Amino acid sequence: MKKALFAPLLLLVALTVGCPSTSNQSVLVNVSYDPTRELYRDFNEAFKAHYRKETGESVRIEVTHGGSSAQARSVIEGLEADVVTLALAFDIDNIAQRTGVLPLDWQQRFPHNSTPYSSTVVFLVRKDNPKNIKEWDDLLKPDVKIVVAHPKTSGVARWAYLAAWGYVLKRELGDLTKLHDPDAADEVAVAQTKAKEFITALYKNVVNLPPGARSASQTFMQNQQGDVLLDWENQAELSINEFGKEKCEIVVPSISILAEPPVAILDENVDKRGTRKVAEAYLNFLYSKEGQEIVAKHYYRPRDAEILQKYTEKGNFVSVEMFTIDDVFGGWQKAQQEHFDDGGVFDQIYSVGR
Repeated sequence: MKKALFAPLLLLVALTVGCPSTSNQSVLVNVSYDPTRELYRDFNEAFKAHYRKETGESVRIEVTHGGSSAQARSVIEGLEADVVTLALAFDIDNIAQRTGVLPLDWQQRFPHNSTPYSSTVVFLVRKDNPKNIKEWDDLLKPDVKIVVAHPKTSGVARWAYLAAWGYVLKRELGDLTKLHDPDAADEVAVAQTKAKEFITALYKNVVNLPPGARSASQTFMQNQQGDVLLDWENQAELSINEFGKEKCEIVVPSISILAEPPVAILDENVDKRGTRKVAEAYLNFLYSKEGQEIVAKHYYRPRDAEILQKYTEKGNFVSVEMFTIDDVFGGWQKAQQEHFDDGGVFDQIYSVGR
């Protein structure tokens, strides 16, 4: 099954790499996660024009999309990408550790730990919010049916899981800094137990676990399953743009997680394929004024403060309290091992929840 899943992706890259290039054209392969199709469609066109103007050279860009962890596995299994633009730092860490095609300190190469934009997790509900879902607690109502992608394959699913867990810790502790206070160890232990109970109850209400954010959105919007979709902020906005405000609306909870999708160059691949120059230019362009404008137009929160303020005033982003994965969970390596590895908390609670 795994070979069948990745065969089309490997074929795409084989054909791309095997195609002869003209002397002034490069072929760049970007392996990305589920909801970035529209973003990179527009970004790629802008970059190609920019790169031709700056260098006189043309570039063809091939992009594949899917659940973030599934995309990382495809690279590990042989998909020869030049760059990856994934949902989780852990997924790129996994590529580095298992293949050696990029260094373990890859996050130090670009600003903001190689995350040119951020996002968060919101709720997408039916028009007029018939189940009156306003907060994480409302997801536990017995009549609420939840759609969310699968944490084993999807980045947003892991961000959503951790956002809900962190909400309970904040609700119980009041101040998340208590997580690092030895004198509050007993109080923290009780809060962690309540968070696990909360997540267990939440997944009892989950009616569908699609493999990625885009398939989860299709399940909710096109197949009309569920009362609420836990989704990326940008994906939720795109759903409203596509299906109309008469179909759905966004609910922003009181607190959520700062999701930071990272990018990286795969050194061994770009050196082998002679694409390092264009790969570096490609990712640097994400941080440029033009790149950040495109990011913001697609409802990703840009790192450029001026552009972020501009699009906040235009209504692209709402103010929401956010915590980081480092502050609450000790970083992605620890969170992955504890919650999402085989036999981790998710496996425990989902088994109980079903």
